[in-house]
Amino acid sequence: MAGDVINLRQFRKRQARTEHEKQAEQNRVTFGRSKAEKTLTKVLNEKAAKKLDQGRFDQAGGETSVDREKP
Repeated sequence: MAGDVINLRQFRKRQARTEHEKQAEQNRVTFGRSKAEKTLTKVLNEKAAKKLDQGRFDQAGGETSVDREKP
């Protein structure tokens, strides 16, 4: 029964430290962007949503929004 002796206090501290490091890395990814990057992401998301809405059917007429724009 010769096993390695582990200090539980040190183990808990090491485990908490790695959890904090993981959270910090996630926060850097989430919040660590420049204003230009945030603006670019916002514009791209709006453009994608607009393109998606262009092909949507109306419930009343059954025609697409693209068809309505044509004379």
